[in-house]
Amino acid sequence: MTPGGTNGAERSIARRLLRLIDLTSLREDDNAVSVGALAALAATEAGRVAAFCTWPRFIPVARQTIGGTGIAIAAVANFPAGGNDIDAAAAETAATIAAGANEVDVVFPFRAFLDGDTVIGQSLVRACREACGNRAILKVILETGQLDRPELIERAAELAIDGGARFLKTSTGKRQPGATPQAVQVLLKVIEAARKRSMTVGLKVSGGVSTIAQAQSYLELYEQTFGTGSATAENFRIGTSALITPVLAALQ
Repeated sequence: MTPGGTNGAERSIARRLLRLIDLTSLREDDNAVSVGALAALAATEAGRVAAFCTWPRFIPVARQTIGGTGIAIAAVANFPAGGNDIDAAAAETAATIAAGANEVDVVFPFRAFLDGDTVIGQSLVRACREACGNRAILKVILETGQLDRPELIERAAELAIDGGARFLKTSTGKRQPGATPQAVQVLLKVIEAARKRSMTVGLKVSGGVSTIAQAQSYLELYEQTFGTGSATAENFRIGTSALITPVLAALQ
């Protein structure tokens, strides 16, 4: 065990987790200083995260801080409300990409879906996917904590995939519950079925993941489905701000 109390196994998992993090700054009171300070943790001597995710207005700050590091810049759209305006969501997606985002996390219109509308969600995702073109990856936030039955999570996930989602994401982090093992297991089932149809779909776990133990448990769920060592930044992400502190501490 190292002087700081971290053993080799803990360092190994921390190193893996670091490469899977979407380091996230989406507080209502964010400003250029706070966003820049968090972005500065995205690339350190310990390694690099997968992406830095923030509000569209802070994309220039992110670019200034992590430009040239190879870290993707992600920003949100239709966030956090998950509204029903397809044109507005697509326009916001396009503007976000024009500002320099490599990835867009768009909120699925979950309230309309809960009211029985199974068309608008797929249509909104498709419009945002078309706005991305080949310039950006689209992640769809399902807000699974509001979809209170497994069959609802499953159906919303299927609609998002059919609309062109590259990643399914659990939560905005603005509502409780956020990510749960139960919701993740449903999403993994849908993702596995999609991959059998030769569709490339990843998973992003977000909403309340703040410890190495929590993050490791979700990583293990993923790899129980797709195989040990299968999780990479191309197919598995953890959206978080709090996790970066214990991960970096374990690697020091």
